[in-house]
Amino acid sequence: MKAIEEIGTELGPDVLAACEALFDAEQRALAAEVPPAATDLAYGPDERHRLDLYGTPTSPAPIVLFVHGGGFRMGDKAADGWQNGAVGRWAAQQGFLGAVMNYRLAPAHPYPAGGEDVLAALDWLTANAARFGGDADRVVVIGTSAGAVHVATALDLRPDLAVRGCVLLSGLYGYAEYEDRDSIYYGNAALASKHMPREAVAATALPLLVACAQFDPPRFQREWAGLLDDRLERHGALPPCHYAFGHNHYSMAMHIGTADRRLSDEIVRFVARCCA
Repeated sequence: MKAIEEIGTELGPDVLAACEALFDAEQRALAAEVPPAATDLAYGPDERHRLDLYGTPTSPAPIVLFVHGGGFRMGDKAADGWQNGAVGRWAAQQGFLGAVMNYRLAPAHPYPAGGEDVLAALDWLTANAARFGGDADRVVVIGTSAGAVHVATALDLRPDLAVRGCVLLSGLYGYAEYEDRDSIYYGNAALASKHMPREAVAATALPLLVACAQFDPPRFQREWAGLLDDRLERHGALPPCHYAFGHNHYSMAMHIGTADRRLSDEIVRFVARCCA
């Protein structure tokens, strides 16, 4: 998209708002078409331990759990308007049970809170998803930005994670340079070096789909390239990967469910392969 190219690779609230405006009409139409099946289901004791479900499968269907971004310190499963919930609505349209979760936020909840919350949400789905038409033996997790970090951290905390695959969109795993903004979650560079989930995502035998955007900040692109190179070295083959031409860090997940189906079709194929 020319408008996204003109925005460039910067991050910030103004850029976020500009990207939201690009997809607002399509995503509001989707929101009207696919209301949530259940909201604010508690998967743990904290007020942020809540998730929403989308879709009403009539037979046990794969579950797609989405973990939003927000720089470790912000974000919501159903932000004002359509953001983040759009991925759950899109999943429902594909015949999956879509789940969109909140998690505890930094600085009040530093590492490893996000990864712990992904595990807690998965445990809740294992115990409860059948009531909503989901097959707890066929779960794929999608995380974007900080959400991708939390998914990868869940892999680190529980290497035998009982999911079929993970989709990691523009995450930070430990391949690129540390930035001070990460201290809100990790504390400092030394702790980040110790706790960033590089080894987990490089070593896991779980299927991965790894993506970044053409107009992601260079740091995120280095993370993507570093992970792909590491996976190739260790496993002798690249994982499925996606380079989102014409998109930036925010529009990567934001456009899922719109007429631009390049990434969403890739995710559908990935879920189908993983859950066959």
